[in-house]
Amino acid sequence: MAQEPSIKELDQMITYHQRALSWIPRSHPTYTAYIHLLARSRFERYKLSKQKEDLDKSIVHYTEAIFLPPSWGFYLNVVQVFFQLVVSLLRRSNEFEQPEDAKCAIEYLRHLRGLPLDTFEVPHEAVTTLLVEALGIQVVREADGTRDIEEMMILCQELLTCHSSVNYPTHAITTLATAILCKFCQEKQVEPLDGVIQCLRDALKILPPGSHQVLLGLAVSLMIRFWKNYSNDDYEEAMTLLESDIASSPLRDDQIRASVFAASLALTRAVFYPNPEYLEEAISRCRTLLGSSSLGNDIRHRVTHLMASLTKERFDNFGLTEILQESHSYTSKMFSRTNDITDLEEVIKCRRILVASADTSHPFGFGPGLFLGVDLYKAFECSNKMEYLDESITVHRGVLKMQSARGDHFFVIKQLLKSLSERSRLLGRRQDLDEIIELFPSAVNDKLAKVSDRFAMSCRWASTARLTGHPSVSDAYQKAMSLIQSSFISVPTLQIQHSRLVAMRGLCDKMPLDYASYQIEMGQFTQAIETLERGRALLWSEMRGLRNSMDHLSRFNSPLATKLAAINQDLESLTMSITPSGTIEISDGGSQVDDGMDPFGRLVVKQQKLLEERNVLASQIQELPGFGDFLKTPSFQTIRSAASHGPVIIINHNEWRSDILILFQDSPPFLIPTTKDFYDRANKLRDRLVVARKEGLDSDKYKRALRSVLDGLYNLVGEPVIDKLHTLGVPEQSRIWWCPTSVFCSLPLHAMGPIPSNDGVKRYFSDLYIPSYTPTLSALIESRKPSPKTSYQPSLLLVANPDESLPGAFGEMEIIQSLKSRVPVATLCGKNATPAGVVEGLRHHGLVHFVCHGKLETGKPFDASFKLFGDERLTLLDIVRSQLPAAEFAFLAACHTAELTDDSIADEGLHLTAAVQYCGFRSVVGTMWEMVDIDGRELAENFYKSMFSGNGQGVGYHLRSARALRDATRKMRRKKGMTLERWVNFVHYGA
Repeated sequence: MAQEPSIKELDQMITYHQRALSWIPRSHPTYTAYIHLLARSRFERYKLSKQKEDLDKSIVHYTEAIFLPPSWGFYLNVVQVFFQLVVSLLRRSNEFEQPEDAKCAIEYLRHLRGLPLDTFEVPHEAVTTLLVEALGIQVVREADGTRDIEEMMILCQELLTCHSSVNYPTHAITTLATAILCKFCQEKQVEPLDGVIQCLRDALKILPPGSHQVLLGLAVSLMIRFWKNYSNDDYEEAMTLLESDIASSPLRDDQIRASVFAASLALTRAVFYPNPEYLEEAISRCRTLLGSSSLGNDIRHRVTHLMASLTKERFDNFGLTEILQESHSYTSKMFSRTNDITDLEEVIKCRRILVASADTSHPFGFGPGLFLGVDLYKAFECSNKMEYLDESITVHRGVLKMQSARGDHFFVIKQLLKSLSERSRLLGRRQDLDEIIELFPSAVNDKLAKVSDRFAMSCRWASTARLTGHPSVSDAYQKAMSLIQSSFISVPTLQIQHSRLVAMRGLCDKMPLDYASYQIEMGQFTQAIETLERGRALLWSEMRGLRNSMDHLSRFNSPLATKLAAINQDLESLTMSITPSGTIEISDGGSQVDDGMDPFGRLVVKQQKLLEERNVLASQIQELPGFGDFLKTPSFQTIRSAASHGPVIIINHNEWRSDILILFQDSPPFLIPTTKDFYDRANKLRDRLVVARKEGLDSDKYKRALRSVLDGLYNLVGEPVIDKLHTLGVPEQSRIWWCPTSVFCSLPLHAMGPIPSNDGVKRYFSDLYIPSYTPTLSALIESRKPSPKTSYQPSLLLVANPDESLPGAFGEMEIIQSLKSRVPVATLCGKNATPAGVVEGLRHHGLVHFVCHGKLETGKPFDASFKLFGDERLTLLDIVRSQLPAAEFAFLAACHTAELTDDSIADEGLHLTAAVQYCGFRSVVGTMWEMVDIDGRELAENFYKSMFSGNGQGVGYHLRSARALRDATRKMRRKKGMTLERWVNFVHYGA
């Protein structure tokens, strides 16, 4: 191979050519040849020296050679000279920022392409490749570049279809890809996007492996199209390309760049599609990126900012303390912006300039306007100047019209609603209120927004429409009901789902009651009962849906039933995969996964995949004949069967209007109107009881408060209910069920009174009727389903943990053990009374009696527990995890078993009694507060004497238990020194 000449040798050649030209006339044929040789020598010298002077002289000489008379053909090919001039122009344009050179080169190359290049021994593909390069230089430097990109794309397709050396299309395609990347980094528009994507796809099929720039260019093009069209196919293809590039790129900087693009892509999907799985992927990619020591400071700062936002959203979704700590760790690295009006005014000036120059066709061209609107509203808050508020409204209206802002429409509408609401409040403008109402449906139906945000917006819509008398109120309520379940089900575990509900209290707990009150106002009683059923005990309903029987489906389509049962089982295990201590219990099969995702993130991803599979299966099942309502909300015709054994009294406690409904199986519901002060009076009764309880159950203050509350309940609820039951012909001593809402979930409706009488004997509600409670109508229906065992003789399990603080427990245990003449009795006591041992024992006994301490944990309903041997705890979550199809009746002789924990949601009914009923027991006796130790023995003796009496022959024990409890507490009342709170404490749940 010939050695390249050195600078010294080139200088000698240049001197020789210059001397020759000094004595050869310009008209002589050899003059042109020497000019060409001099130009080439100057160009070669430039390649070594990198001096612009050499390149400039080379271009001057090449230009002179082109316009001189033709030389001897042996020495000079004018087309080749023309080609070499273009090469020099492109070099100078590219390396010394001279855009005019690129423009000239483009014109020369277009001219060359029209010549018969093969005749002059200049490869057509080389000219085409240079033209692509020249256009690429121009694309990077111009504001638009759309026509140039389109021409580059056509030329690249031409190169891909010709049968030349692969070097030409490789260089051209790489140039196209580089131009796309530069345009992307400049935040400029890339068009025609579809054609570019197809061209780059075709190129990757024939280009050699390792075409890093082309692969990255295609990935970025797909990213841009994803931002425009939100196509998940584009996302998946782009992410596959980026992951391939990260894995195969030999240079660390290239890997970092691809990783940055991948993180950006994951982030935008998490923004466009508010799926928790997508959020976890974005967090894991950003976390991995921040772990790289090669990350530049500027990118690190931006990624840290993103992580602060992402982890904050993660905390808003799940509420875990460790998530909040991580969010704070990123937030602490960012600077908070001032709200000082002077600073804001400066910011607003800059924002206005950016808005004026923004490319609104760019995927993020709406950003300047969006931020300007937010800053204007902040300026209004700081200054109270109306012009800022007006401009904020105008700006956000403009942003809302931009197609590029579609992914952020919800946020824009939210900001616009804030401004419009404030102006409407200040000025009373009816047109602002009309605009507000018109905006609500657009936000609520925006499927690119988080479901929880859409649900909150639908509640706001319903409230605003109802206040203003707008006809959309019913539509708003219906939309809210359709979103309520999905607003919390996307989080993976029971504990976090409850935290989400608590965070949304005021919406999740109030909205169904609001809608039911509206339906009652409209005379739609059956629909109101459906609404109350659908909107209460959301957690229990969701869990119960995972335990639906597959027997009926199995007879029609066994494979579908098997698949659904397996998914339900996996979902249930995952839903309960966090222990009371907060430790995540997730198995990865022993594999070591290094994806930047923490265990909780993988838990979220796994849940989302299971939910997707379950939804697909549910849709397939619902297409089967007779399964159209499978897994759907039960209709009134179904839930009215809850009243098959007696009326169910439903109390809707609501600020709009409160009502009492009586449900019968074979007649329409009956309404009992309430007084205007019903809502406030009920709140005061609950508050009086809660405040007095802090003084202790033995205090005179609490006894007076309880007496006052029972009397107030009778006046508020008891008297109108009893009168209505008499009017409807419901005989006294009939069974009735209470299905309360809100504060009534914590009030002793079963003991309302005393009821006025002529004989001077104190009577309470339970003297007239045999009352039970049910958290939902579905729970009551479930408790009446027949046992899967055809012949069943239950046995009784005694679970006891007596200690020095429970001296009466031994006497109570004796009573239970003496029942062995009537029913087999097994005992778990002392070291045998462990959580695992008790759960296992519950599977083999239809009856159970607990004698131990009951514990509550403030704000942690799933940590409510029975204290067992060695201070071990059988928690509510442990109970919920068990499935006991043969269970019949449970007596929970422990404190607080039917009491809600503080900071829990009343209508969710998260207490030990409801949990025991959920896991399979048909009837349960629990306690509303602390249980007095000495009451256990006598109450148990009277209770079981009644339940095992001959009067109940042929009737299941669970159906006898309500009357047995009523009879036992009546006997307690006759005991000398018996105080009110001791017998009122005991309540019956279930069949």
